[in-house]
Amino acid sequence: MGNTEQEKRTRVNKFEKRRKNTKASSILLVLGAILLLVVLGIWIFGGNEEKTSEEASNRESSDSGFIINEDEKDGTSSEEDESSGDGQEGEQEQTSEGDQSSNEPAEDEEERNEPELEPAEPSDGNVKEAYTADWDPIGTEQEGDHTTVYQEGSQDRIEIARAAAMATGLDADNMETFWVGNNNHPQKVRTTVANPEYTEVYRVFLTWVDGEGWKPTKVEELYEPAK
Repeated sequence: MGNTEQEKRTRVNKFEKRRKNTKASSILLVLGAILLLVVLGIWIFGGNEEKTSEEASNRESSDSGFIINEDEKDGTSSEEDESSGDGQEGEQEQTSEGDQSSNEPAEDEEERNEPELEPAEPSDGNVKEAYTADWDPIGTEQEGDHTTVYQEGSQDRIEIARAAAMATGLDADNMETFWVGNNNHPQKVRTTVANPEYTEVYRVFLTWVDGEGWKPTKVEELYEPAK
């Protein structure tokens, strides 16, 4: 009986020992598997992170290069635009200078056509200033033998007013005619004209030129309207 119980306890101890060893081995295997998975995860994800970082770095480099190229492109366009703008400004300046140059001869021609005034003898004491010049005839629409017609609205009255305005500088369309009459000769007249306010009053002497019209020969600035 004693030996049987002792053997039984021995078998139980061996079984417990073997069970503990098996349990320990299982735990070690599980731990080893977990450790292996951790290592594999680190290797896999770490490699991906490095790859992602490298790709991101490459993308940044590529993007930076693209931006630089765009800047260079923009810079080139800006320079071209500036050059184009300078060219346009230059053309505008040349055009302006050309316009000025083209206007200058016209002004010079007008100045050349403006006759030089010379002092003249006043007709009476109502004259502020008297002068004469080599004015051109005003031109005419009349043909053939000329006989002066003094009636208001006649071609002679229209052309006399135009010639007087030319010699005095008054506006022919806004000018008052105070008097028109013969100046002791069939082809010579004398007229008194003024601005609407009568602050500028002139006596103008004119002579008829066949085929060319009335030609001013003398102008007198008057203090008051008179024949």
